[in-house]
Amino acid sequence: MSGHSKFANIKHKKEKNDAAKGKVFTMLGREIQVAVKAGGSDPASNGKLRDIIAKCKSNNMPNDTIDRSIKKAAGNEEGVEYETIRYEGYGPAGVAIIVEALTDNRNRAAANVRNAFTKGGGNMGTSGCVSFMFDEKGLIVIDREEVEMDEEELMMAALDAGAEDLAAEEDSFEVTTSPDDFSAVREALEKAGIPMVSAEITMIPQTYTELKTDEDIKKMNKILDLLDEDDDVQNVFHNWDE
Repeated sequence: MSGHSKFANIKHKKEKNDAAKGKVFTMLGREIQVAVKAGGSDPASNGKLRDIIAKCKSNNMPNDTIDRSIKKAAGNEEGVEYETIRYEGYGPAGVAIIVEALTDNRNRAAANVRNAFTKGGGNMGTSGCVSFMFDEKGLIVIDREEVEMDEEELMMAALDAGAEDLAAEEDSFEVTTSPDDFSAVREALEKAGIPMVSAEITMIPQTYTELKTDEDIKKMNKILDLLDEDDDVQNVFHNWDE
């Protein structure tokens, strides 16, 4: 991962999120609902819910809003059922793109995602067409300015907790884990008082694609902007070397 730090991108996304908290909180509320349905409303016995609560806090979601979302999910008064769907495809110059949606309308989600690809000069592919080019990992990002430990101490704490690796970037430390060990590592670092900018399961590209023309860059940004505006879209992963 060295040389391809995601910290700048994460900070950029967080700034955009802060300007549109309503949309972000709605997305997180959907994730809470799915987690509660699958494992119950008690974070103590629902590891997935604990992870999402940590994600909510990293996005500055107030505790009372989190609590209300959990109670609402437990009651599911509206009877809305969400499902997770993954779409895969290609952007300009063959950039690999994975889109994760959490939606109550499969047809709407598919049409909107397809429209984003088309308007940006890309095309949706079949399931699995690009996911083999990514590794699913837990990724915990720590701001260098906010952590008191030095790199060696942090490395030992992360490895002792079960992490696979720690990469030192210019602005951050990036801890990677297997998806199965992510929760345990995140909770261990949290208990150690280590502040985290973000902590989530992500898709890390094995290789990166460079866009060499202004037109291709414009098209790629068009795809990403349209997906960002879609309420059904939860996550977008790509191998564009920005």
